[in-house]
Amino acid sequence: MIYEIRGQKVMLDSDLATLYGVETSNLNKAVKRNIERFPGDFMFQLTKDEWENLIFQDGISSKQHGGRRFMPHAFTEQGVAMLASVLNSPKAVEVNINIMRAFVKLRQYVFSQSTTNEQIAELRKLLMLYIEKNDKRVNEIIIALNNLIDQPPKTKTIGFNARN
Repeated sequence: MIYEIRGQKVMLDSDLATLYGVETSNLNKAVKRNIERFPGDFMFQLTKDEWENLIFQDGISSKQHGGRRFMPHAFTEQGVAMLASVLNSPKAVEVNINIMRAFVKLRQYVFSQSTTNEQIAELRKLLMLYIEKNDKRVNEIIIALNNLIDQPPKTKTIGFNARN
């Protein structure tokens, strides 16, 4: 449920609403009541082209997010953190902590050049524990991690090819 849009890792309002156990419209109303807490680097609204591309590229069911009158809002890591102060329920706080951990692990993975299959397997175990306690939709992240493990590492060619 973490997508890359406009070069940023984000989560969509509808996915966050599902995790928090609220309606998407109620989440967006809470955000609008506290809009000063969500500057452009915390949250932005997708364009129609971005939304259609996301549906097409990632196989997101438009029915899953269906019947939308407005384009989805995308929340960056900081925006997700800010949601905890807007949705101040015990479930929102717990879910938010787990989302923050997922973002941190994702960042560690991306920036670590020495990431091994053991580290990916450990991250997969942590996410599996989270899934058992919370939301089954995180399974998509597990599938992506499994695909990373299955792909052979790319190697750089060192040196040069001499042409005669």
